[in-house]
Amino acid sequence: MDIGIDLTVNALWAALLGYALGSIPFGLILAKLAGKGDIRQQGSGNIGATNVLRTGSKWLAAATLLLDLAKGLLPVLLAKQFFPEVVGWAALFAVIGHCFPVWLGFKGGKGVATNAGVCFGLAWQLGVVYAVVWLGLLAITRISSLAGMSAVVAAAIAAFLFGWPAYTVVLSLIALLVIWLHRENIRRLMAGTEPKVGSSK
Repeated sequence: MDIGIDLTVNALWAALLGYALGSIPFGLILAKLAGKGDIRQQGSGNIGATNVLRTGSKWLAAATLLLDLAKGLLPVLLAKQFFPEVVGWAALFAVIGHCFPVWLGFKGGKGVATNAGVCFGLAWQLGVVYAVVWLGLLAITRISSLAGMSAVVAAAIAAFLFGWPAYTVVLSLIALLVIWLHRENIRRLMAGTEPKVGSSK
């Protein structure tokens, strides 16, 4: 019974850690500090790097990308150190925090960059698969949403193929969340109207 209670408490701490770090809206903060205004009122209204890029600042977008990745990586690494048996909770809630930050009325990003950090934190092999699929498709198609959705699915499949069932479950849940958040993008992809990277739409 004590073991079960300890696991529950540790899972709650891991989830809180993941959510707290994942919910930091770096895109919004950096855009405001750079004098670009409220990024939520521009482009797609998203707080992620793709929309930050629409401000015209590649450096700002790159910084947002790296920080969003870091807020997925850090809670997983910390959970591995302090709550290794429930690291999946930190991974899942880091992405949930990014997508639904309490500070912004639960309206955040779509989790792609943060999940990249999560994958590198769980296992470098998953991070490599994620990066290759994400960056490869982005370079080929220049469609951020397609590349991101493909990467989250690839990571879940890779976890299964590598024989990591716990990671497979959490990455599958994250993939479902990310795809659901991209439902409007999916409609535009099917209609052939999804904007490419560099577009002002």
